[in-house]
Amino acid sequence: VASLAVAAEAFSPSSFMGIRASSGPVAASQGGAVGGSAGLAGLRMQDLDAGNDLTAVGRRNLEDLDGKWSKVGVLGGSKGVGKEIVKRLSGMGVEVKALVRSDDAKKELDAMPGVSAIVGDALEATDVCSALNGCDAAISTLGGDQESQKVDYTGNMNMIENAGIIGVTRMILVTSVGSGDSKEALPDAAYSAMESFLTQKTKAENLLLKYYTNTDYTIIRPGGLKSEAATGKAILTKDTKAAGSVTREDVADLCIEALYSKEASQKVLSCVDPSLSDKDAPEAFKL
Repeated sequence: VASLAVAAEAFSPSSFMGIRASSGPVAASQGGAVGGSAGLAGLRMQDLDAGNDLTAVGRRNLEDLDGKWSKVGVLGGSKGVGKEIVKRLSGMGVEVKALVRSDDAKKELDAMPGVSAIVGDALEATDVCSALNGCDAAISTLGGDQESQKVDYTGNMNMIENAGIIGVTRMILVTSVGSGDSKEALPDAAYSAMESFLTQKTKAENLLLKYYTNTDYTIIRPGGLKSEAATGKAILTKDTKAAGSVTREDVADLCIEALYSKEASQKVLSCVDPSLSDKDAPEAFKL
């Protein structure tokens, strides 16, 4: 019983990334298939042959494009993993557009080189489209808590359904260990404590996996998040039973590595740090 309590605390809702969702109407538009003439208008990727139809497959058939994203949209960039991602992309010289919920967050992110923050609500499809317009790639770390889970599905739905129309050709969706087929990674007590928002995250994953099969995506499921400095020892793994803790900084680093890795395309990966656990390490996925 004691061990389950510890596990539940390690995976408590407060340890997960995201922004607090507010209620509001959602004007989701249909679409999401990558490529086509409607999507090409928003592309800003360098060194591309404009004559190519950039489907997920077509894009990967071009000469090596790793590292060529010229503008990345980040949803949930005002704190947690999202903010760490914005900081790192800025430091790499990548142009970033970030959707945030407050003027204070906008002011903080706008001060970072190459970052343009937009105040809006991820529950509003028009705000998500504004944040992603002109971006080549998108990363979502959106998440709520037990009292406000709508953003876990609806906010991510707004990205998934509109990204391809806007011209986004690469997508990273950050959810959580316990989502989808990783449910068994958590003790029953821990899963029950978070079931409400894990269900919403699972719905977002399923939307991407079942209905947007041409999308060049990677789903990353972090374990229990810690605010300490990065250890540099965290891994991504295809093991759906992998669980444990990981720092937000390490998750951010691995999200960016996955963003630029063709090996991670259309993969669902858990993210844990074996150095923070006394369990045997799962097999690491090589990016």
